[in-house]
Amino acid sequence: MGMEDHKLKVFCTVAETKSFSKASEIIHLTQPAVSLLIQAIEETYETKLFDRASNTITLTPSGEMLYKYAKEILNLYAAAEKNIGEIIGFVKGSISVGASSTIGNYLLPGVIADFRKTHPKIKVHLLVGNTKRVVEFLNAGNIDIGLVEGDVAGHKMVVDKLVNDELALILPPIHPLAKKRNVSIFEITKEPFIFREEGSGTRQVIEKYLGKYSITPQNMMISMVLGSTEAIKESVENGMGIAIVSRWAVRKEIKYGTLKPLSFKEEKMLRDFSLIFLKKAIVSHAVDEFLSYLKTYPFDNLLPVSE
Repeated sequence: MGMEDHKLKVFCTVAETKSFSKASEIIHLTQPAVSLLIQAIEETYETKLFDRASNTITLTPSGEMLYKYAKEILNLYAAAEKNIGEIIGFVKGSISVGASSTIGNYLLPGVIADFRKTHPKIKVHLLVGNTKRVVEFLNAGNIDIGLVEGDVAGHKMVVDKLVNDELALILPPIHPLAKKRNVSIFEITKEPFIFREEGSGTRQVIEKYLGKYSITPQNMMISMVLGSTEAIKESVENGMGIAIVSRWAVRKEIKYGTLKPLSFKEEKMLRDFSLIFLKKAIVSHAVDEFLSYLKTYPFDNLLPVSE
């Protein structure tokens, strides 16, 4: 990556996020640094690239023109890198993967470790944020591929289902309900319940499922709202309430018997983990390798068999 394509990348990120502050977060530069880079490009072409008149910033006609070329130029750089890599026949390089919380914390670390055993020359960078953030990262070209939970749709994205995930009710083993194999969704409204924060993919799935049975969060005895699955598991183990989390998130606890997972009588609470990437992106050789690795990975072998 030379100086010129770095500038173009910054320019494209501002153009796509329509915000200097968002762009600076995504590319890890300060806002003044982003503004200076844009100014430098404007001086080179002796024209304004953005209209900063209102609260939102929009591209000027020259900005639109540069954006079109900048995307092509960046794609050409990527293509050059990829094809040279193929000539050398040497798969190295780095991959940036964005993953939403459950996937990034509980599913991917093991998969990446396995991938590195067979591809020691490839560096994998993992960024974890909620689903919304991962989509933003992808659109801004900050990650090569994303792994997200729940529903995502975008006309610029390809969404491929990777593996499905069951959300289970978790209880401490001494809880009266723990003797059961499964539980009715209506039974959980009588118990102190621990919820994830708004904007979490897990919470969206739970609310959608509850909605099917006309149960709203108001009908439930919500005892706490916590910002991470780790905090929720800890609270359930300590008898503070019951909760619903991904089976992926409680693999260790199930193995050691500190938490008991239950399915729901009505129907399983399921969601998809999906792979997302941009339609037009030229992916490097390293990303290709990682994608095909993910698509054939035996995920099911990792989950403890539920009794």
